[in-house]
Amino acid sequence: MNFRKLKEISGHAAGIYSLDFDGTYIYSASADKFVARWKIDEGVQDAFSIRFENPAYSLCLFAQKTKLAIGLGNGDLHFFDLKDRKELKFLVQHRKAIFALTENAVLNQLYAADADGNLSVWDTTSLELLAYLPFDCGKIRRIALSADGSKIALACQDGRVRILNTDNLSQISEFDAHNGGVTSVLFDQLNSNFLFTGGKDAHLKKWNLNTEECVHSIPAHNYAIYDLIALEQGEMIVSASRDKTIKIWNAETFDIIQRLDFKLGGHRHSVNSLNALNGNTFASASDDRKIILWGE
Repeated sequence: MNFRKLKEISGHAAGIYSLDFDGTYIYSASADKFVARWKIDEGVQDAFSIRFENPAYSLCLFAQKTKLAIGLGNGDLHFFDLKDRKELKFLVQHRKAIFALTENAVLNQLYAADADGNLSVWDTTSLELLAYLPFDCGKIRRIALSADGSKIALACQDGRVRILNTDNLSQISEFDAHNGGVTSVLFDQLNSNFLFTGGKDAHLKKWNLNTEECVHSIPAHNYAIYDLIALEQGEMIVSASRDKTIKIWNAETFDIIQRLDFKLGGHRHSVNSLNALNGNTFASASDDRKIILWGE
């Protein structure tokens, strides 16, 4: 494959931290305190937008993409119904910025993680709190969900990965992964006994979760790896970094397939978020206030 820039979307007034996609629209959360929605075909903003009093750090579509969860810089968590365009619930469970939101559609759960190392678990039907787990691990930057919904992995600032069983929310394992902190996690889509991680140390690693052994490690970027996604049914992974680049990797061998940077129409600043779209297209978001769509 040879990825190229398909479209560039502008409109935010500050860095963009999170993206999600409902099949038609891209949703974005930004430091400009807005959550916006964009028409993917036209690359223009839809009439839908929400303004907050604090920066929007994370968002997640859930309940078959009919509802939207938004986490703010002060720890506020908002739930919206997209069809009726109304707020369903406003929660103050967290006290620090919510960096990660992930849905588990198998168990009807939504996970939220914050800058204090706390994880909250919500019922996506009732929007009631199911559990609140303090890990005292510094920032939890990302939450990864296994393909079968049975496990989540937490990317923690103390350099450790924590794996939880989603059925009873017990911790299965915990191991040291990266110097300076773990900044991204992704379950191997081909085998959920393996996990990809990216760190503040700029290394990309692959772990055997049965043995907690690192089976691959490579200095993948110049600075922290902020996000990881899978493409081609898990045969390729994509990494986004503070070093302004995006890299495409063979998930099995860790051979680099392609580097996407400013010379190819990429970002000028830190790349903060990635989101898979249709087929082998994906979107990236950056501190340069832009969303870029990539594909063949």
